[in-house]
Amino acid sequence: MTAPAAAPTPTRLPMGSGEISLFRQGSGRPVLFLHAAGGAGHWEPFHERMAESVDLIAPDHPGFGHSDELPEVATMADLVQHYLQLLDELGIDRLDVVGASFGGWTAAELASTIPDRVEHLVLMAPAGLDVPEAPPADLFDLAPPDLVRALFYDDALVEAALSAPPTPEQVAQTQKDVAAFARFAREPYLHNPELPARLPLITCPTLVIAAEIDVIVPREHSEAYVKAIPGAVLRDLPRTRHGLHHERPDEVADEVLGFVLGSDPASR
Repeated sequence: MTAPAAAPTPTRLPMGSGEISLFRQGSGRPVLFLHAAGGAGHWEPFHERMAESVDLIAPDHPGFGHSDELPEVATMADLVQHYLQLLDELGIDRLDVVGASFGGWTAAELASTIPDRVEHLVLMAPAGLDVPEAPPADLFDLAPPDLVRALFYDDALVEAALSAPPTPEQVAQTQKDVAAFARFAREPYLHNPELPARLPLITCPTLVIAAEIDVIVPREHSEAYVKAIPGAVLRDLPRTRHGLHHERPDEVADEVLGFVLGSDPASR
């Protein structure tokens, strides 16, 4: 696993009833990265690797990380409108969208809402669909040690994470993130019944990356996205669990960049 990168200074941007926090670094084509239920407020090696080749924009969802709660953003539909407003505020017309887990769900919702503005879509172990034969884990009931084991394939990383007890600040941040996650994902749990009907509206090249072992959002969910989005392709990443871009940041970033930049003649 790559050493942690020095984080750029996050930007505070007025949005709605408060402010959101976002990282932005790099140059070139704009890429919006939407984080999972965890990971908000952190600049990680994956972000750093991406920002070497693109203009990476990594916001904290409302209520997550260092963003204000923005109680008016209460549903997934509201969250999509929030990101449409953010793109307008940033003056971004066309872009690539990358999302992980809950962020993958959000990315798919966004791409199906503005298909003419999204040039490439990458979904990493995405949630958002109801797959009865392979239900996702209950993240509201999963014990922290079990969550860590579900995120990382490498036992050494698991043991390292479990050997470092969280600080009071980290506990408070986790509680804040869980409360924000519940607003969007508790009922119905971790999916939108209306999303499958809209996925065929996505017209851009789409890559879905699945972990080798995923008990949080099983591989069947990635397969369902690939079946529903025209022309989507599935890439299995070996020796990974659900937190694949945390555990293997360089390899995942290279997969994403190869897909996003490979079809752009200006990048060659």
